[in-house]
Amino acid sequence: MKSYLKLVNFEVNRFFNIYLILIGITILSQVIGSFAVSKGYMNEANQMINENLMPKSQFIEQFGTLSFYQIVFSGWFLLPIALCITTLMIYVFFIWYRDWFGKNTFIYRLLMLPVERINIYFAKLTAIMFFVLGFIALQILLIPIEMQILKSIVPADFRTDFPFHEIFNLNIMNWFYPNTIIEFIVVYGTGLIFVSVLFTAILLERSYRLKGIFFAIVYGILSFLVFFAPILLSIFFTRDYFYPIEIFVMELVAGVIVLVSAIWIANHLLKRKIRV
Repeated sequence: MKSYLKLVNFEVNRFFNIYLILIGITILSQVIGSFAVSKGYMNEANQMINENLMPKSQFIEQFGTLSFYQIVFSGWFLLPIALCITTLMIYVFFIWYRDWFGKNTFIYRLLMLPVERINIYFAKLTAIMFFVLGFIALQILLIPIEMQILKSIVPADFRTDFPFHEIFNLNIMNWFYPNTIIEFIVVYGTGLIFVSVLFTAILLERSYRLKGIFFAIVYGILSFLVFFAPILLSIFFTRDYFYPIEIFVMELVAGVIVLVSAIWIANHLLKRKIRV
């Protein structure tokens, strides 16, 4: 366990500077965006009411009130999230290939450590999940601040307030913040399985090189088919053939099979087949 935690700490530190930059970009963009959207709305309101002499009630009727939803769906809010997601998706590959193609072929040193090699796999997987959950936690902290910025700039007559928890009911936010523990396990469990399959596919490529590309593609397709088999069955059969709870249980079993298979294959490759 101690060796595993050291490896996790090592993997986190290797990406931490970039991670801090992404956090900084997210904070700056969303905070500035909260000011920009709120100020923009009030500037338009002041121009229409004070300069064009439009009654306040008419302005609100024509342009509507401002709510935090407008900030959520602005580029200021969404683009840094897209940047973080894209960077982490790239890093899923880079976290392995950097060890082979970086200076001094660092994978030699990792594989020569006096620990079970599968711990390297688990450490990289844990680091990715740590970064994902860190971004999720950051957003929870930022939203109340951004809501307060909106309230400090836009008077109550010109805005529509929503409870904090309702923000997470938006379609775009519901993917990141499931409402129940079960939904949380499904969403982030699926993400964990997806990353595990990618890791194992990378190890297949690294183990067999050109043939490994073919093996990785076939493995990815088979994993996809196994994971979505219960949903495909429910589509092919009549709609009411399976109860929702039956589909959920089958999906859970399929997910466990794919995850365990990914770990078992990765362990076999790291012990017997990996090439450096």
